[in-house]
Amino acid sequence: MTRASLNKQPHEVASMFDRVAERYDLTNDVLSLGQDRRWRKEVARAVDARPAQKVLDLAAGTATSSLPFARTGAYVVPCDFSLGMLQVGKQKHPWLPLTAGDATKLPFKDDTFDAVTISFGLRNVQDFDSALREMHRVTRPGGRVVICEFSHPTWAPFRQVYTEYLMRALPPVARAVSSNPDAYVYLAESIRAWPDQPALAGHLRKAGWSKVAWRNLTGGVVTLHRGFKEH
Repeated sequence: MTRASLNKQPHEVASMFDRVAERYDLTNDVLSLGQDRRWRKEVARAVDARPAQKVLDLAAGTATSSLPFARTGAYVVPCDFSLGMLQVGKQKHPWLPLTAGDATKLPFKDDTFDAVTISFGLRNVQDFDSALREMHRVTRPGGRVVICEFSHPTWAPFRQVYTEYLMRALPPVARAVSSNPDAYVYLAESIRAWPDQPALAGHLRKAGWSKVAWRNLTGGVVTLHRGFKEH
């Protein structure tokens, strides 16, 4: 699958990520010009995990994104629907409870987690509204969601340069470092097709989240969205 479309088939997306799993972390580092590490630090700060809290890290891939939460003493569950990603993650971090799961049908009970987070994964979910509702269901009252996702740069001239980079520079760079460059053509197109900041905030509210807010990182290339589940 190399084309972004609104009818993403879960098995196609999963197998695409299976094929990029081996060099996924390296490729992200190169394509984001090292920015992804800073973005993940901001996610960790926004989630603000505390000792003994339960954190669900969705689209966790190889579980690299879960490590900052584990370091705080929180109990973190890395969850992903790509078995290839989870296998690589299990080799790297055998102590983490990596779990296979679909964001639209989460295998957890209601009101389980203090925080649910997903970084660069909501865009790849077939029905992301249903995923937002599922995240709400498994979060305890008073708990929070933090979504980190590619978004729309706020400064028009930069937005044009960025779009050019995505469509022209990203595929050749991906060919040089990735184990499945076609996957990155899909990712570039899916970023272009994604709702902007206010639109995604509207989807969060519709799914039941309150006090919804967002913060732009790197001029809106990436945005952190946050919401709370009311008591």
